[in-house]
Order: sequence, then structure tokens, then C-alpha cells
Amino acid sequence: MPSLAPPYGVIKDKLYDGKVVPFLGAGASMRAACRVWELCLNNPLAATPPCYLPDKCEGFTPPKPKGGCLPKTNELACYLARQANFPSGESIDLAKAAQYYGEATGLNALYDELHEIFDHDYPFNKVHQLLADVQANRLIVTTNYDDLIERAFDAVDRPYDMVIHTTTPEMGDYLLWVPHGASTPEKVVPNKLDINLEETTVIYKMHGTVARQSREYDQFVISEDDYINFLSRMVDSKVLPAMFAEPFLSLPFLFLGYSLRDWNLRVVLNHIDKSLRPLDKGRRSWAIQSPISELEKLFWDKKNINVYERTVEHFVEELLGS
Repeated sequence: MPSLAPPYGVIKDKLYDGKVVPFLGAGASMRAACRVWELCLNNPLAATPPCYLPDKCEGFTPPKPKGGCLPKTNELACYLARQANFPSGESIDLAKAAQYYGEATGLNALYDELHEIFDHDYPFNKVHQLLADVQANRLIVTTNYDDLIERAFDAVDRPYDMVIHTTTPEMGDYLLWVPHGASTPEKVVPNKLDINLEETTVIYKMHGTVARQSREYDQFVISEDDYINFLSRMVDSKVLPAMFAEPFLSLPFLFLGYSLRDWNLRVVLNHIDKSLRPLDKGRRSWAIQSPISELEKLFWDKKNINVYERTVEHFVEELLGS
């Protein structure tokens, strides 16, 4: 039996009316035509295209990227593990690899490495172009460290404010707010942030971001300690700005490129359910993910979220053709 298709007409109308909150996960930054890592597996010593350490590549040190494709989560994890000589026999995920890298080399070295990886003009894709082309003001949430969504907006001269979750100790519990046109961010207490969402599009970098213009503002929720701190601040209501409560409470979400195997996302959703939408069982949201397991379908459904098995780029193509 073919899988059900998303309600394209409804989603499209809500996107163009600014009546949905897009959440961009790692899968939203991938390009369907990007096969760099498969080529790396076949020729691990090739300098072009650039290679990180794929899952099954052994015995070489990959070069730094010089363009090409953004690494996937598992590729970044394997690269950091390789660079820091991660203990053999241990399972690897990104949080654990980043934690070990920071312990072995220091946090400054970890941040330097991450900046080198993300400080490139990786090509943005159709979902970034779609969100930049839609003129309605809205809140866009992303957990990606790259600047693809910002550069897509810049390419069509769309104004936006950016709000960045912070992780470095000197920032404390402040957020960074970059008003449109500002050259440097402002430190703001989350509950004091005040932006008119009827007049301004806001890109909320929930897990930090690479700061390509001034690396002193780099922020990354990436290591195990970072996630513990992030979740602790969420419990204390020091993560989500109070002004985001209204759209989170009243609008459906469109999750693009997430997997509920990401336990951090599940904690975020639990927090939203308990704190902002405890009685709202009549609103359905949507998730686009590929591949997806039966267990993940069950998890999404328990959150009142309909999930559809498609790549993000395939979804955008069908949406624009509807």
C-alpha cells in the first residue's frame, strides 16, 4: 500500500500566510544530489571531493573541507573521533565524539575545529530557498550550526532577525540577538527579548551557530555537557524566549529533516507539550523524514504529529507543484 501524501494544500497555505512554525533539523541541510561521502568510501584518499571519515573508512586522515557538501551528523561524529583518537571499541555518536574531543584537546580546540568545518559557503537547498521566498513574517527554528538558511535569505534580500542560543560560560544564560542589519549581536535575557513577529521574521538557532564574521560569537550545543546544560536551562525556562510561547501555543509545526531517534528533540517536544500545549489535542502538526521506522511513526503520533516518508527536497518539489 502506498504511503499517504502530506496535505500539501493546507501546508502551503499556512506557509504563505505565516501560520506554521518550521523546525529545521540536520536532514533539512542535505542536498539530494550530494553524494560526496559515497565517493569518499570508494576513494578515501581523494582530495576532491573533500572527505570526512565515513563510518567504514579506516586508516587515513581526511582533509579539511574546501566547499563540497556539508557533513552529515554521523560523518561529523566519525571525523571528530578520528581527529581526537577516540578509543577503539566504543560506540560513536556526535555528542560523545565532541565531548571526547573537548576533553582531549580543550574546548577552544573543539570550537576551532567546528569553525573550520562550518566556515564555508556550502550550497543551500530548496527548502531554504522556499522559506526565503515566502514573504510572510514568521518564526523559523533550526538546530543546525550552518548558515544555509541565513544565506538563502540574504540571496533574495529578505530581512530577518537572528536569535542564538549560547553555550560559552562567559555568555551565562543570555541569548544573542542579531537585529536585521546589525554587525554584532546583543546579549539579551531570554524572557526580555521583544520582537514584533507580525513585522519581523526571526530565525532561532536553538543549538547555536557558526559565527562566520566574528568567531568569538561561535556557539555550539554539540557535546554531552552542552546537551546537559541545554536541558537544564530548559527546565529552568532559560532557553525558549517567552515571546515564542504564543506561536508555539497557537500554530502547528512543520518538522523538516528530524528523526525522533534524536532524544534531545524528544525532550524539547515534551517540554513544549507540558509547558505550552498541555490541553491542545485538536491541532495536528507535520513532519517530513526519510527513512522512518514504525517505532518513530508511533512516537510522532503520540505528539499529535503526522509524519510522511519523503526527503525534504522531494517534499518541497511536491509542495510547489501542488
